[in-house]
Amino acid sequence: MVPAQELHVGFGTNKPPYVFEGEPRGLEYDLVSRAAHNVGFEVTAHYAPMERLHLMLRRGEIDAITTTNYGSGVEAHYSQVYIHYHNVAVALASRGYRIETIADLSRHSISTFQRARLLMGPEFERMALNNPRYREEAQQINRNRLLYSGRIDVVVGDERIIRYFDRLVADQVDITQPLTWYEIFPPTPYRVGFRLDTQRQRFDEGLRQLRESGEYERIIERYQER
Repeated sequence: MVPAQELHVGFGTNKPPYVFEGEPRGLEYDLVSRAAHNVGFEVTAHYAPMERLHLMLRRGEIDAITTTNYGSGVEAHYSQVYIHYHNVAVALASRGYRIETIADLSRHSISTFQRARLLMGPEFERMALNNPRYREEAQQINRNRLLYSGRIDVVVGDERIIRYFDRLVADQVDITQPLTWYEIFPPTPYRVGFRLDTQRQRFDEGLRQLRESGEYERIIERYQER
């Protein structure tokens, strides 16, 4: 039996239910590790802010990085889409904001995740570059604290992640405050970026096998209610 080849993959910092930092689990972790396993890789996970992970990839310190795409600004060999995030804008309902387009965000202070300005399309990037009150968080849990404490107008991020972090900040801020969710973004497709195209090709084959076997959907279902 041929031993599995180690694959060093960057997963970002804690963003449950997609990635549980320091633990071999999470929707995104499971999809990537199982697809890699199908073609003889054993994933070794690296957890760091996305900006640092992109630097590590450029330096050759890791083999691949997750939750990225062609807009990342980093030269890499990109896999097929392995997951979609469903990003939303959210604000305290008491603020009464009217947000119908991405351009409307320019009137508000914004807190979002690292590299959102590059990953969420050109319209969002224009808004970010022209909004002096736009900020990106290395630790996504900070967005929930800023939102409920009223220190930021609008949070932008994946709804699953925002809702998950509510339970972790409940002893710090009042999460019973009603929220308004603004669904102004299309789903964001994410790929794995590899240093080597040979690794990318193998991963894509593993991902194909994962989908065809039905295991892909089983992993998705496992995290639906978490």
